[in-house]
Amino acid sequence: MISAKVEEYAFGGLVAAVGVFTLVDATTIVARDDNAVGPRAFPYAVGVLLVVTGIAAIIATARGKLGHAEEAEDVDENVRTDWLTVAKLVAVLVVHLVLIDVVGWPVAAALLFFGAAWSLGAVWWRALVIAVVLAVVVQVVFAYGLGLSLPAGIFEGVPFLDG
Repeated sequence: MISAKVEEYAFGGLVAAVGVFTLVDATTIVARDDNAVGPRAFPYAVGVLLVVTGIAAIIATARGKLGHAEEAEDVDENVRTDWLTVAKLVAVLVVHLVLIDVVGWPVAAALLFFGAAWSLGAVWWRALVIAVVLAVVVQVVFAYGLGLSLPAGIFEGVPFLDG
């Protein structure tokens, strides 16, 4: 059995490594020079925060501040994993990834949001309405609020959906 201290070091190292990967990968983003903030700002910020958090976790572990397992009074350890729900969520994610380029973000995202909610037990018609509204809002915010273009797909040319 691996000691808790080794696990804590591994966690901090993994978080820092993901941060370094994010920072290195952000340098490959092609950006126009006419935007003050640009599309690299968010990945750089996330990468720096991940590196700082990972290093902080390693330092805290070295100082003896280990995380303690919770009592988890509301968790039933006898309940098995619902693999059907996990499979539905994975399938919905794969369908989303395949459909983004085919039908565009609004449709693919609506299917993702609806499928995830339905898989987790939401009322289907309510989840469908919320999913469509949320997908359109995200598309409009990215297109006009951030100036970034998500693929509009079948809605190419629709003024408020096509960034």
